[in-house]
Amino acid sequence: MIAITGASGQLGRLVIEDLLKTVKAEEIVAVVRNPAKVDDFASRGVQVREADYGDVSALVKAFSGVEKVLLISSSEVGQRAAQHNNIIAAAKQAGVKLIAYTSLLHADKSPLALAEEHIVTEQQLKASGVPFVLLRNGWYTENYLASVPPAIQHGVFIGSAGEGKIASATRADYAAAAAKVMTLDNQAGKVYELAGDRGWTLTELAAEVSQQSGKPVVYQNLNEADFKAALQGAGLPEGFAALLANSDAGAEKGGLFDDSHQLSKLIGRPTTSLRDSVKSAL
Repeated sequence: MIAITGASGQLGRLVIEDLLKTVKAEEIVAVVRNPAKVDDFASRGVQVREADYGDVSALVKAFSGVEKVLLISSSEVGQRAAQHNNIIAAAKQAGVKLIAYTSLLHADKSPLALAEEHIVTEQQLKASGVPFVLLRNGWYTENYLASVPPAIQHGVFIGSAGEGKIASATRADYAAAAAKVMTLDNQAGKVYELAGDRGWTLTELAAEVSQQSGKPVVYQNLNEADFKAALQGAGLPEGFAALLANSDAGAEKGGLFDDSHQLSKLIGRPTTSLRDSVKSAL
């Protein structure tokens, strides 16, 4: 059986949808904090098991009879390392044979502050003795598309990435890769650096939005501190604003770029283009 943690989240749901194309529903375990959020999967035969990232005993029960676990990284920045360690410990206690972890692109050398907890988790996996595979995901295109409506409204797309190239892909692309790895043999010890086929700059994103929307949109580059302040002014909490600004600054240093095409090779198709992503967002 294959278990997916965080199964009610945006990535988790997409992974399960992909798995259902090739794996029997009863062989898929959706591990969630709130089972009601995955009633639709339960009605299709997927096993739903309730467990929180903070409850080791519940996680051990959730992993009973499970061979492989997809550990989708927690959304609670600052608590990730402890939560992930709970899942690793539970998986080991339950006799899981493989953990796949959604880490960060080039986590071991990334300039992004986000990498810190991912590096700790990777170290925890190594120390656990449980065989594992790393899915080092790059940036989600959706992270930037959320800013498209206000950019069109004001005619300006702001950021602090300079002309750094961002090789993003959609959640659906990353989900397809995770589902594929969970169904392949001999994955222990592998490290996948997953990113979009073609890198782009925020200047190019603004130009694409402008072309498709028919309204002038330009990119305005700010320093990291000013971008953080602007995000806070737009209503984002300080911690989240700092995280986004730091990630943009990391992109300027190459932290969100990779041209190895491991993602498209793994999923057997090109990753979703920026043009198509913008079209969908509009």
